[in-house]
Amino acid sequence: MSDYYEYLHTVGFEETNLVGNVYYVNYLRWQGRCREMFLREKAPAVLEEVRQDLKLFTLNVECEFFSEISAFDDLSIRMRLEELTQTQVQFTFDYVQVTDGAQNLVARGRQRIACMRGPNTATVPARVPESLRRALAPYAVAGVTA
Repeated sequence: MSDYYEYLHTVGFEETNLVGNVYYVNYLRWQGRCREMFLREKAPAVLEEVRQDLKLFTLNVECEFFSEISAFDDLSIRMRLEELTQTQVQFTFDYVQVTDGAQNLVARGRQRIACMRGPNTATVPARVPESLRRALAPYAVAGVTA
């Protein structure tokens, strides 16, 4: 088992700009998709809570770019747990281009979310669900406990 959750993606033409490289906003979309697929595969109980009253608010998102990628490049988006507090979770994302077995780190990102509950007019911070803590534990960066 690896120390990251992996979402595999092949870049499409619709994700590139006029020059032919990937438009920057797609890296942020892939973070969200990676997080969603993690919840679907590893923490389905959290999705049920989202259907009830749990809200996962994105507080901060960032991405640092190292190399350009283009249509039909294969990516491994690797998510790790960087920090866990009572009500918030921070992830890191490595964007790794995979070509014929060779791996090239093309970008690195970070995302912080807050758990909230209640109706939209009275939403308040809530503890990170225990099921999410358990699901994240195998992907924690050294020194972080879920």
